[in-house]
Amino acid sequence: MHIRSAGSLSAVQLKMPSSAWLWAVSVVALTGHLFCAAAYERTERNCSLTPPYLPSTAVNTSVQLQELRAQMLPLNVSAYIIPGTDAHLSEYIAPRDARMAFMTGFTGSAGTAVVTQTKAALWTDSRYWVQAERQLDCNWELQKDVSIISVAEWLISEVPAGGNIGFDPFLFSLKTQENYAMSLESSNRILKSIPVNLVDQVWKDRPQIPADGLTRLPDRVLQRTWQDKVEQIRSLMTTNPYQPTALLLSALDETAWLFNLRGNDIPYNPFFYSYTLLTLDEIWLFVHTNRVTEELKAYLSASCTGSLCVQLKSYDSVRENLMTYVAQSDVKVWIGTEYTNYALYELITPQEKLITSSYSPVLTTKAVKDETEERILREAHVRDAVAVIQLLMWLEKVVPVANVTELRAAEYVNRCRSKQKDNRGPSFETISASGPNAALAHYSPSEETSRRLTVDEMFLVDSGGQYLDGTTDITRTVHWGTPTDMQKEAFTRVLMGNIEISQTVFPSGTSGVRIEMLGRRALWEVGLNYGHGTGHGVGNYFGVHEWPVGFQSNNIPFKAGMFTSIEPGYYKDNDFGIRIEDIAVTVPVHTKFGHNFLTFDTVSLVPYDRKLIDTSLLSAKQMQWLNNYYEMIRRLVGPELDKQGLQEEKDWMLRNTQPFTEAGSSASVCSSSLTLIALVFALHNII
Repeated sequence: MHIRSAGSLSAVQLKMPSSAWLWAVSVVALTGHLFCAAAYERTERNCSLTPPYLPSTAVNTSVQLQELRAQMLPLNVSAYIIPGTDAHLSEYIAPRDARMAFMTGFTGSAGTAVVTQTKAALWTDSRYWVQAERQLDCNWELQKDVSIISVAEWLISEVPAGGNIGFDPFLFSLKTQENYAMSLESSNRILKSIPVNLVDQVWKDRPQIPADGLTRLPDRVLQRTWQDKVEQIRSLMTTNPYQPTALLLSALDETAWLFNLRGNDIPYNPFFYSYTLLTLDEIWLFVHTNRVTEELKAYLSASCTGSLCVQLKSYDSVRENLMTYVAQSDVKVWIGTEYTNYALYELITPQEKLITSSYSPVLTTKAVKDETEERILREAHVRDAVAVIQLLMWLEKVVPVANVTELRAAEYVNRCRSKQKDNRGPSFETISASGPNAALAHYSPSEETSRRLTVDEMFLVDSGGQYLDGTTDITRTVHWGTPTDMQKEAFTRVLMGNIEISQTVFPSGTSGVRIEMLGRRALWEVGLNYGHGTGHGVGNYFGVHEWPVGFQSNNIPFKAGMFTSIEPGYYKDNDFGIRIEDIAVTVPVHTKFGHNFLTFDTVSLVPYDRKLIDTSLLSAKQMQWLNNYYEMIRRLVGPELDKQGLQEEKDWMLRNTQPFTEAGSSASVCSSSLTLIALVFALHNII
């Protein structure tokens, strides 16, 4: 979800006479998109020029680099590593934790920065290379890699033998620390843990933690009380063969789920800074206690000391209290290694006191929705569909006749969502992208980069909402003019991948990675592919990317009641992008011979652009799935549109969910071919 439009100015362009340049700018302003391909090349830095060319999106980082280097000197640190995460290893972080962005100017969600006394470098993946070139100044080298091996090799080349490489252990996972240690092991460079973050020491206007924001969920969206959940997790602790005496929860959604609480510390995610240490007879909640109201204290039974009484402790005291607990004899602490930071892990010694699994029992339990969670999450998607239908209908009317930008489209869909019942804002920064911007899978528009929408280009909108009863995430790609044959085929093959996963039947306990290729097969057949994951979990008023559900190798196997996105795509550089994303829930399915099988039931309810579907590529089974899906949209969304008095939107929905006939489909072609073959054989027999 990130940057923006356009590339670097060449030396020739910089020398263009002012009158000619003004004329060009005027033409661009009048036409909106006539020179979009040229404009797309003008906003990247060019450090080879004298003086260097920097776009307006680049950030001057000289002062913060100078001050950070001054902090490093007395600690005898030759290099300092700055990850792009927080102490809870979150995907989305609060502004106060955006240390990498503060130091570099780069705001992408994935990356690692390293600073020495003479150099600075940023590592990020291919999704963000263009964005980085637009945001970095010439103090920074861009390393087009994300591997720790690559960072380590650079450190070995820049740090003298015997030199210290500093890092904040709160921002390193166990695996990250281990990989750095292994990569540097024989190099005579030393990893040095520095629990006080050096970037924080120079970040004078670092954002503050909100003063309030902790709330409890209303009973109407809950099936299990927090006491029920605590007892359920304790039961899993007692059945663990390694017999843990305590469970340490570090991921922010773990504590929020356990206590049915929500907060506002992280943009788009209703989380709050917290840790939990749960033992068989005590509950320690580490939180900023000044934010806990008297009402919440009563709700958490904070004034007693029983096994179902929550003892409130200062957020910053987690290390001290964990050390005290581990110092006792006969204790064992269970952690999920994916979300426990190294600063806490290193305290749990000796090794006999540590029990590990990739994910905590809270995350694996939360992944399976109970009956109430499943019902209300489906209901949230019905209301969310209304907002997306309003956007698509509005764009269809106004784009051919008015100046509508990517940014305005993003604002419009968020405004439509804000009018829906129980909406609490967007679930992530809306991706609203046209033409070449849509080829950047994580582009989000800004005032500087927002392009005008036209009938001549593809438009991709990936958006979602937070509701008290659920989190939504949906992507639709449309074209208001005449798409090319290649665009139609690419779109249809992306749709085929979506359908193939959605209708597959598989045994319960199957890993998503074994299903994932179904989303790519139709694209692979013609030499196309996409560079992102095929799906992720989604929660009930939680993170839009909810681990550990999905189609990657480190996701847990599917069970009934898990919600995941299904989102294949295709991106043609500097031209267009396609993604179709739906949320689906795993449900039991009856098979002819076997039991305990699952399939996906799609809960996103917005039609696909008919103009982009080449039905001749679809099989009869795919066509049947599509028509059944459209019938479901009519059945579920129609009454909601009636309820809200949106007759025009209902008419639009009905037009766009008319059943497809099989004429022209691959199924009918095959049937015709078989009929012809039968006729030939009949004639042959007659002759």
